[in-house]
Amino acid sequence: MDTLTVESLGKAIMKSIGEFEMSEIEAKGMATHILNFFGYSERIIDNVLHPDDRDLFYMMEDNGLMVTSREETALFDGRDWRIHYWLFKKDRILELARMDDNRAVNDDDNEMSELYNSIPEDAWSRM
Repeated sequence: MDTLTVESLGKAIMKSIGEFEMSEIEAKGMATHILNFFGYSERIIDNVLHPDDRDLFYMMEDNGLMVTSREETALFDGRDWRIHYWLFKKDRILELARMDDNRAVNDDDNEMSELYNSIPEDAWSRM
């Protein structure tokens, strides 16, 4: 089983946010910050997060790199207690980290070419 590293998470962050939106140094810094919460664990409890860190985790979730889960347990007095956790989507992170940088650029170029070619010729004429 593959282990997440600062490098792999940093690459995945850059590719999920947009490589032109964030530098490699910023992405690795963010990856280090996030990984420090997890240590050697597969999940962390939400209660340890500061609101700013929680916002970062929600951004990671929006970009498809993390997911939340919860457990419910019954307390002695009969009330339910919910515990919320954060987990990495390791498969997605490793997939993005391994993705060839050239392929990502070429895919964007192909999408733009398709969009450009889909515009009818008469849209280009001036009135």
